[in-house]
Amino acid sequence: MKYKLAIFDFDGTLADSFPFFIQVFNQLAQKHGFREIDADAVPGLRQKSARQIMQLVELPKWKLPFVAKDFASLMKSNAASISLFEHIESTLLHLANNGVALAVVSSNAYDNIREILGADMMKIITHFECGMSIFGKSPRIRKVLKEAGVSCHEAIYIGDQISDLDAARKEKVAFGAVSWGYGAIESLRGHSPEEEFENVLSMRRIVPHSYTDSSTAAVA
Repeated sequence: MKYKLAIFDFDGTLADSFPFFIQVFNQLAQKHGFREIDADAVPGLRQKSARQIMQLVELPKWKLPFVAKDFASLMKSNAASISLFEHIESTLLHLANNGVALAVVSSNAYDNIREILGADMMKIITHFECGMSIFGKSPRIRKVLKEAGVSCHEAIYIGDQISDLDAARKEKVAFGAVSWGYGAIESLRGHSPEEEFENVLSMRRIVPHSYTDSSTAAVA
């Protein structure tokens, strides 16, 4: 592959936070006045974009920053119960050891991300753009590209939702769709992502061609 910079979404891409999201969804719905969801509706949510879910539960866009803030606060209190997906640590180390710069662009709070990633992972991720923004993720991707000194054609944004794909497309950055996140891979596949990752370990293939497989020994 050809990417010098890998930018990651956090929830559903690095962190297995979907069960927690479902756990607190109705609590947030009661507080902010949008529709609650039944347990049997959860699988169907994975087939929908964030915008479609907002429409389904009648959550107006203007309320989203307040809901996101409360979600981040609840997660902060429960961070110990949320873990990274299996093999995330070794995969990020593999990428970093083979010349790929790492970044996180997420609507989640920086403090939550730092707590869940842990000290070792924080050392190898060089750029963070975190927190809810009314401008979305595309300006944050653009900022990371500028800070990293990498062109859009040398970067990939890896995420689990259509909104992530849309943000990448706005900045002319390749998008890598993961199969284990909030959004179903089928819904992402319909938008023709440049890369598709069937499991966490498959993200290792984005190492630039100039590096050989022998360089992975440091993280074996």
